[in-house]
Amino acid sequence: MNPQVLLAIVLLPLAAAIIAGLLGNRIGRVASHSVAIGAVALACALSLHILWQIYWLGVPTFDAAVYTWLVSDSVSMQVGFLVDRLSALMMAVVTFVSLCVHVYTVGYMRDDPGYQRFFSYIALFTFSMLMLVMANNFMQLFFGWEAVGLVSYLLIGFWYTRPSAIAANLKAFLVNRVGDFGFLLGIAGVLYYTGSLHYSDAFSAAPHIAQQMLPLSATASAPALTLICICLFIGAMGKSAQVPLHVWLPDSMEGPTPISALIHAATMVTAGIFMVARMSPLFEYSDTALSFVLVIGATTAFFMGLLGIVNNDIKRVIAYSTLSQLGYMTVALGVSAYSAAMFHLMTHAFFKALLFLAAGSVIIGMHHEQDMRKMGGLAKYMPITAITSWIGALALIGTPFFSGFYSKDTIIEAVGASHRWGSGYAYFCVLGGVFVTALYTFRMLFLTFHGAERFRQVPHHDGEHRDAPGHGADGEHAMHSDPHESPAVVTLPLIALAIPSVVIGFMTVGTVLYGDYFGDSIRVLEKNAVMGELAREFHGPVAFALHGFTTPTFMLALAGAFAAWLFFLKRPQLADAAAHRFRGLRDLLIKKYYFDWFNEKILAPAALLLGRSLWHGGDQAVIDGALVDGTAATIGRAGRLIRRVQSGYLYSYAFWMIIGLAVLLGWFLEKSR
Repeated sequence: MNPQVLLAIVLLPLAAAIIAGLLGNRIGRVASHSVAIGAVALACALSLHILWQIYWLGVPTFDAAVYTWLVSDSVSMQVGFLVDRLSALMMAVVTFVSLCVHVYTVGYMRDDPGYQRFFSYIALFTFSMLMLVMANNFMQLFFGWEAVGLVSYLLIGFWYTRPSAIAANLKAFLVNRVGDFGFLLGIAGVLYYTGSLHYSDAFSAAPHIAQQMLPLSATASAPALTLICICLFIGAMGKSAQVPLHVWLPDSMEGPTPISALIHAATMVTAGIFMVARMSPLFEYSDTALSFVLVIGATTAFFMGLLGIVNNDIKRVIAYSTLSQLGYMTVALGVSAYSAAMFHLMTHAFFKALLFLAAGSVIIGMHHEQDMRKMGGLAKYMPITAITSWIGALALIGTPFFSGFYSKDTIIEAVGASHRWGSGYAYFCVLGGVFVTALYTFRMLFLTFHGAERFRQVPHHDGEHRDAPGHGADGEHAMHSDPHESPAVVTLPLIALAIPSVVIGFMTVGTVLYGDYFGDSIRVLEKNAVMGELAREFHGPVAFALHGFTTPTFMLALAGAFAAWLFFLKRPQLADAAAHRFRGLRDLLIKKYYFDWFNEKILAPAALLLGRSLWHGGDQAVIDGALVDGTAATIGRAGRLIRRVQSGYLYSYAFWMIIGLAVLLGWFLEKSR
């Protein structure tokens, strides 16, 4: 495998970001988006070529450094690539989805004054994600990890004149810093026990580290590998928005829709899932860490999905869906079904990007309206958007033969077959999540594309939470005309994403999920090989899908779809009655389980109080007052006292000489006794 090709895949988006960012105003809009799209398209083509080489031609894994940054105390810090079947799959998915988003952006952001800047940011985002997934060492992994966080901060707050956007990007930045602190501790633990930052050294040392105990105090200690894995996963909780570090992701909808698709589909939020799968040689030796992963993922999958039922913003409903589906991936990691997690990551990337871009198309057609209560009946005005949305929705709920079915049902079966601590709770959550997913998904479809045309009833001018392409951050528009289908530059990416949302699962399930696709890139101990048990019962994608029609999973999805049809399309008064009867539960969901309230009213004031205490008590009183200023004051007082002795009078000096002589004589006589 040619390292020059790997460098080109990474550096092409970076070069496009630099050109569009620094020269965008000089070369113009067309040249800026042409450079960005061309660079990402070439990176996508090269990534697909690498995937073809690795799997079909059997080219061996590439694991080597391409640049040594520095060597400190025998620790080498390098830029290097590990391109195996796991990273090749991620490279193909990331670049393909990014390419669709780049093309879509041409139509969506066409009138925005920050057009060139936006293309620079999304190209830089692609570069950062590629650096992350292709890394062969923890230093480069951490660089890519932080880079996607930084660029997401810039993109979420892209419309920086909107206060809500600034609040959202600060929230995302701060919450991710909490997770990144744990991630950095995990990397430090690996370095402490191996003396190296290279993946291969850490993986080979995993059995040895698993036998070590890390002292926490004079009397207490804990398994070293368990602590390392939990710290690494805390980083994943921040990036992949797992409870309780999930609060930033719904608010990130303040950014333009293309970046919502890019962040939530195949890039930033899946970085944590990819990282844990990459670290499977470490996690496999800690059942405690895997149980922790399992419980966190199950909680996210079910309880975050419930929030989508009560939300009326079309983008936020899809965002809560992302939270829930990330929980499913995390659950798969927790039962050692790493291949199922990565397979769901791949299928989810296509249909979730499709749903986000379709939501953006609706927003364009609705003149920047995002409230689903002001929509309805859009299918006849926006047929391409409606059909592709239905395809994405059917894939999301796990309809047999659609891509999401093969990955989602496998995860549920893997959890049911697992005997790991917490698997019973997780099984309840992932099964309940099927009903919840179908309920909020079909609620969104019915309120948006079917039923009465509510957009004619109430003119709107409230743009506080409105995605307003081409109009900066004001978003204040009224409905002046009927909804309309989006231009081809918007609908063509929808069609491009709809195709794999239907067929990619059927085409690849036998190879990627139940075959030997991942090979040595994912390691599972024999005692944890739950996917091996499922593979013995796999008889092809058609039989798998036909069997899916008879499972409780399909029945629950059908029940959720029927409930959505009954409550939100056929008899909406039933939904109002249910909301009134269960208003306590509804208020709990609307308040998002009070996570934001707790963070803003408890954690933030406590952190502020601690900071002020350290400032006034530690910095001002102890450091400045006692040590710095106190030392200076003491020396000054001593100087003033000594200055009085230096009077310049002879009798004064004679007096002090006599006093000194008397003291010396007294000391001499005392010693002579």
